[in-house]
Amino acid sequence: MSKQKVILVACGAGIATSTVVCQKVEDLLKANNISARVIQCKISEVPGYEDDADLLVSTTIASRTYKIPVVKAINYLTNVNTQKIDQAILDVLKA
Repeated sequence: MSKQKVILVACGAGIATSTVVCQKVEDLLKANNISARVIQCKISEVPGYEDDADLLVSTTIASRTYKIPVVKAINYLTNVNTQKIDQAILDVLKA
């Protein structure tokens, strides 16, 4: 059995927008029967988690590059083209 995936959900302050995105990611995981741990954090906290994470889902522009794939999830807030984000997340998790 493969290890559980870890997904970071980050926004600038780690409060408002990441809460919305967190819920969407959790719903997506449930709908696709994917077991993963979702960690909500500030973008500034990502470096402390990235060694253990598989994916970063962010609503803010990353100020640096990370060792893990990054999916920009601003569309989850606008509800435009959300399937694209869903697919990008699933592609990373199923790889």
